Amino acid sequence: MLNLLTSALAVVVKMEELAPVIVTTAIFTAFGLLIFGVAYIIIVKASPFSIRKELEDDHNTALAIVIGAVIIGISLIIAAAIQG
Repeated sequence: MLNLLTSALAVVVKMEELAPVIVTTAIFTAFGLLIFGVAYIIIVKASPFSIRKELEDDHNTALAIVIGAVIIGISLIIAAAIQG
């Protein structure tokens, strides 16, 4: 137990090592948000009805689930691309 505690306390992150990780994270976050935006625009343009009206006015739960599934699928693809 003492070894685990001392090894956990011994981990010190230096700012020089942390800065590239933060920059990379910010780049991948921006990339992911861009891809999500493009996917949503494609869904809006491809649908023959108003997505906004269906979600906000008609409370179409099925459409919300489909759009959520698309977002989860894209996030899995982006996560796999980041992992390499």
